[in-house]
Amino acid sequence: MYDSDNLEHNWTQLRADLMKRFGKKPDMNAILFLIGIQELGMGVREFTKEEKQDLMHIATCRVFAESGYYEFSGRDEDGWPHFKAVKPLPFANLKEQEKMLKWHVIEYFNRADEIRTPNP
Repeated sequence: MYDSDNLEHNWTQLRADLMKRFGKKPDMNAILFLIGIQELGMGVREFTKEEKQDLMHIATCRVFAESGYYEFSGRDEDGWPHFKAVKPLPFANLKEQEKMLKWHVIEYFNRADEIRTPNP
């Protein structure tokens, strides 16, 4: 896991990269929304308030799945992904929760970049 200074540097860089792509600097909720849309895999469209919350939940489960906290359990009849909790999240307080979520989001985007970048 990143140390605090490195984590904040990488978080700032991720937000700056997303700002270049989308025209405004996203907060955590906007980033989770983007991940949720990506994981849903149905493209960008209008979403209801409840669907937006569901997308952010999907994103949270997806990024924490990489550390074994959640597991993909399949898609429902409408194509929405579902996850099941495998082990409890180790948060002692909100600050730790935010750090862990930032780290996982950064790792999610780093893996996505690795997939898109072909090996020479």
